[in-house]
Amino acid sequence: MQVGYKIATEAFGPKEVVAQAVAAEEAGFDFIELSDHFHPWLEEQGHSGFTWTMLGAMAAQTSRIGLATGVTAPIIRYHPAVIAQAAATTQILSDNRFTLGIGSGERLNEHVVGAAWPAVRIRHHMLREALEIINLLWQGGYQSYEGKYLTLEDARIWDLPEQLPVIAVASGGPGASKLAAQYGSGLFATEPKKELVDAFAEHGGTGPKYAEVPMSWATTEDAAVQAALETSRWALTGWPVMSELPNPVNFDAASSSVDADDIRGQFSVGPDLDVHVQQAQPYVDAGFDHIVLQNTGPDPDGFLAVCQSELIDRVRGLTPSS
Repeated sequence: MQVGYKIATEAFGPKEVVAQAVAAEEAGFDFIELSDHFHPWLEEQGHSGFTWTMLGAMAAQTSRIGLATGVTAPIIRYHPAVIAQAAATTQILSDNRFTLGIGSGERLNEHVVGAAWPAVRIRHHMLREALEIINLLWQGGYQSYEGKYLTLEDARIWDLPEQLPVIAVASGGPGASKLAAQYGSGLFATEPKKELVDAFAEHGGTGPKYAEVPMSWATTEDAAVQAALETSRWALTGWPVMSELPNPVNFDAASSSVDADDIRGQFSVGPDLDVHVQQAQPYVDAGFDHIVLQNTGPDPDGFLAVCQSELIDRVRGLTPSS
């Protein structure tokens, strides 16, 4: 079991994101996961730096901790050839500590380049083609590809690492888990659904299985609830909404009815570490082996301190209840 720390690049400035990565390594986390967005979900979050620049800085300022994107969408805002090159370079700079988390993305970030936002079934086809292009380029040499949605012409990645990064593909259903097994080398999810892990294994997937666990730590329960309500209420809108809205103002409107009880129903909140450990247990029961602590509380330094003293070891020691 490995335990990671999710840093929301929408919630902190670029220098603070890198500083938290350094602190997370000192606290004993096994890996860092970064969101890869153009916009924040809500204007209250106030940031959204370029993830790949921050990854380079983290690679230079850390020595042990793993680095991962959670997740990058290589279908519209990025061409997959660009991500193939970026991931290969990050793997080299980090001495083989990088995992490329990949998904089909959200309109919030992808519409900014002026392209149409396709239907979900089209996005899944585009993601498969993007994975094929990345894997092709990582074979070395000049490569070309002609898909229905994406193309590649005489492209070569000149600096390839000796050990290729893991590609952890985001899954919300069995079809995406099959895609992860066939074109990726790992699984990424945000819900404790055993069927996602089972489908990944059924189709030959054997790599790491990442899952994000929503938490809000603070010295009081009320402070934890209020912080999550202020900056993370968008997370309760559900994926059909989260993938389709174009701007933070839309997420503000869509989440306006979320209240404190809703937050308590989704996040583990407050100072009691037993509550946060219990929040992680269903993900372990589902078969995930890379548990990502995603804290939305108001005091990241305080959270890292309790992680270092107790929480990381307790989560790392979890085993399936069954």
